[in-house]
Amino acid sequence: MSISLADWKGAPAPSATLLEGRFIRLERLDPARHGDQLFQALQGPGADPKLWDYLPYGPYPERPVFDTWLAGHAAASDPYFFSVIDSASGQVQGLISLMSIVPVHGRIEIGHVTFGAAMQRSPKSTEAVYLLAREAFAMGYRRLEWKCNNANGRSRYAAERLGFSFEGVFRQHMVAKGQNRDTAWFSILDSEWPAIARGFERWLSDENQSGSGQLKTLAECRG
Repeated sequence: MSISLADWKGAPAPSATLLEGRFIRLERLDPARHGDQLFQALQGPGADPKLWDYLPYGPYPERPVFDTWLAGHAAASDPYFFSVIDSASGQVQGLISLMSIVPVHGRIEIGHVTFGAAMQRSPKSTEAVYLLAREAFAMGYRRLEWKCNNANGRSRYAAERLGFSFEGVFRQHMVAKGQNRDTAWFSILDSEWPAIARGFERWLSDENQSGSGQLKTLAECRG
């Protein structure tokens, strides 16, 4: 039997400017404060050469073009962008957003995940997703989505590891960089979040966690 939503009033639009965790903090994107370090993390020496492969834009090796792209992100309310800042060093190491925001239906997505090499496969990347997921459900959203190019094995693996359920593939969903994109859809529902949150929190509170290394799935962490 379905739960009545006769009293459903919707959810608010995102408005947070700071979300703090153990390994990282998320600050509302500010190109003036974050731009130099983001350019180094995403385009500088040592940047992940595959970072832009499945994003619908980039790369931006020329700084003026990068700055224009970043300014557009900062001005938008959907997507709603955060810079990811390493708590230990204070370095800005990536971007992440809440997007496809539909307050009337309580639907929101984590997307535009653009993590520099220093964040990848580390507790920092896990915590960035956790902080946004926690914020989304605290605001009253009913459904949190994750979508990616179906050919993007790294993103598909990340979604499943982070507790999202695979829902299917939208074939010929869009054209990106002159190529067809089939889009894989994943979700977490509000009813599922408490158990998934406990998995995140147990894993992130492990005193043996460090800034790198192989990550377990959240299912393994929940035990």
